[in-house]
Amino acid sequence: MSAQDTSAQIMNRAAAERFVAAWCANWCKVDIDAVVAHFADNAQMRSPLALTLTGSPVVAGAENIRAYWRKADGHIESTDLKILTWSWDDTISRLTVWWQLGDTRASEFMDFDAAGRVVRSEAFYGK
Repeated sequence: MSAQDTSAQIMNRAAAERFVAAWCANWCKVDIDAVVAHFADNAQMRSPLALTLTGSPVVAGAENIRAYWRKADGHIESTDLKILTWSWDDTISRLTVWWQLGDTRASEFMDFDAAGRVVRSEAFYGK
């Protein structure tokens, strides 16, 4: 399933499960374009790493998010990202994913619009 197929549908638990699988596969390949294809044009992403790299904890707009991830991860060819678990909240259209990469563990939530595109995300990192 391509990123376009995943983002062009209304999100529910089954769609969220497919999204998580595609999202993980895209990050394992460090396919930044495929990851950003899930985002609405006006999406906002919040991350502690964004603060370090850009001076602001919020990156706004899909093209700015793409540029940020290229700066942060564009030099990496592949990763061994592991999904620990995930949760879908149908009431607020929120997907929360808990993942691990090396010794870094993170939780990340993504809010979706009616078209199934990510409009807001936020990551939390720990060890």
